[in-house]
Amino acid sequence: MRRFVLIYILLVADFHPVLNSPILGSKNNPRLVIKDILSGGFKYQVHQNHSVFFYHEDSEEMYVGGTDFVLKLDADDYHVIEKFSLKIPGQQQCKEGQCENVITVIEKFQDSLFVCGTNGHKPQCWKLFSSVNNQSNEIVESYEGTGISPFVYTHNSISLTVEGDLYSAAPLDTDGSSLQFRRKAGSRTNVWMYDNWVSEPTFISASWVRRREDPDNEKIYIFFREKNSDNNPEADPWISRVARVCKVDEGGSKRFFQNIWTSFLKARLVCGFPDESLYFNRLQDIYVMHADDWHDTRVYALFTSSWNSTAVCIYTIQMIEDIFENSTFKGYDNEIPKPRPGTCVKNSRTLPLATVNMVKDYPEMTHWVHSIHYSAPFYVSGNNYTKIVVDRVLASDQRMYNILLLATDSGKIHKVLEAGSEPFIISETQLSSRSSIQSMKLDSKKKKLVVGFSEKISIMDLQRCEEIKSCDECVLARDPYCAWMKSGCTSTLTGGIQNVIDGNRSACPPPVGEQRQGNRTRRETVSPLPLDLGTTLSVPLGNPCYLTCPIDSYHAVYTWEHNDQRSPCLQMESNCLHLIPNVAQEHYGSYRCVSEEKNYTKVVRTYQVAQQIIQDTNENTDRSNTPFLRNDASAVVPQIVWITLGLAVTVLGMFR
Repeated sequence: MRRFVLIYILLVADFHPVLNSPILGSKNNPRLVIKDILSGGFKYQVHQNHSVFFYHEDSEEMYVGGTDFVLKLDADDYHVIEKFSLKIPGQQQCKEGQCENVITVIEKFQDSLFVCGTNGHKPQCWKLFSSVNNQSNEIVESYEGTGISPFVYTHNSISLTVEGDLYSAAPLDTDGSSLQFRRKAGSRTNVWMYDNWVSEPTFISASWVRRREDPDNEKIYIFFREKNSDNNPEADPWISRVARVCKVDEGGSKRFFQNIWTSFLKARLVCGFPDESLYFNRLQDIYVMHADDWHDTRVYALFTSSWNSTAVCIYTIQMIEDIFENSTFKGYDNEIPKPRPGTCVKNSRTLPLATVNMVKDYPEMTHWVHSIHYSAPFYVSGNNYTKIVVDRVLASDQRMYNILLLATDSGKIHKVLEAGSEPFIISETQLSSRSSIQSMKLDSKKKKLVVGFSEKISIMDLQRCEEIKSCDECVLARDPYCAWMKSGCTSTLTGGIQNVIDGNRSACPPPVGEQRQGNRTRRETVSPLPLDLGTTLSVPLGNPCYLTCPIDSYHAVYTWEHNDQRSPCLQMESNCLHLIPNVAQEHYGSYRCVSEEKNYTKVVRTYQVAQQIIQDTNENTDRSNTPFLRNDASAVVPQIVWITLGLAVTVLGMFR
């Protein structure tokens, strides 16, 4: 037994947080970690390598595209209303994968649902019409899909519909090359890009920003990254960009630039620390939050870096427009012609040759687009985030707050509050432990997040408030979705107690029999213990013992109190441990596990450790009712579930 106890002590001697668990007391980690994987949603019969969603908040239907099918789901309970089969005829005779039709595009286009897929490396598009009384599924028309859908689902592509026009970027060749952004179909002229404007681009997103008072000046913004022309080994291989084209652009005249954008301009999108010349250059994802006034429309951009960090930077369309309207043109030193290159005009075919020539040869702005915080990203993290959406929430104080929902590469969603210049990480929710997130769609009206995995579609309720059991903790959560009412922590915000800005709890009523002093409270809320643990432990002298209490908040600091002595907790995943390797007389007595967060102190658990007297007899003593130890090594080892086999073998080797 001594060997196993020694292994235990050696492993925990320098032990702090467990790998992949948040560090206690750190504001850079989620406050609450929700371990349970959410149930509900829709499970695929066959795992999907790729999925795409289409959903409008005003609709009661959601469409999901997978391999060889499109599903129409009820947006309330996500049961299947209709299934459209898009299998390629004669699949049985095809080699594996050669005849798969992976759906890559679902858009509302003109009077129908417009769907495109890889179609066995021969991209094809279809118009889908829902059946009458759900008796049959109708695929009325089909179209050649090159330039809208990629040949292979792993190739880069984006799509956007604007007032009956379809914009897209997809490879024109089977190897994924000849990739450019174009207006591909609709009521307006098809237009495309000049070959020299971009270098090996990866398109991330495209967004139409409305100007209701000036529709002729509306623009489509394209976000992408492209290969850096600087071959310096220290230069980042990628540069992130924002480009724009005018919605009314019909291309140039028949003599020059016919069917080519005459309004295309691009600028560098910067996220990082300019004073240190340290930048996150690999644009990963974009979410555009539209505002009634186009100037205030926000762009939330997710970046990764070469040093394994991710960052979120925030821009406004006004800031982007300022660069396009006022910057000089990179590499051009002469007088700028009029109208200024990039200007929206009703008839682009009449633009002067000098203006169109500048767009052709000098489309890049000299100045860079910086974020609203300029000197640093809004949020920097060691987590590998892959997707972002942003919700807007009206809180109890009648102020609007933005909530960032960030997907990790390990199936988790981080909920991050934007309140001022610093982020506050509210929670982490594990949605899948089996696969990464493929697609994500926000339903802001219902306050739900729809998330696609290879095996299922999960629905995350953004208003999980009822799990918080006290006013103090409801306010400390700083979650604009939740406020404290007499009935508990709830999503019913009107008249509720809430402080999103700083989590000040002074409005909370003091616990019964206690007086609140300002924002400081010490509250004893001993969590109920499982029946097999109890609160009194009988432990013989000289035996090892450990105590445990659950972690309620990763922003809190946890300590163990015993006989006026305080000791830090040893963190094991979502629990705090207190180890007594060799129980002596001074170790007996009462123990408290205490958490402290922003002057809020809570006694989480209490124990009474008493001496167990063992009779001097040769007979085996039955201690099966003692939960924390038995007088044999085999009972100690299972308790240490976080000792890996490799560590155990290494330590055992030291004693041979």
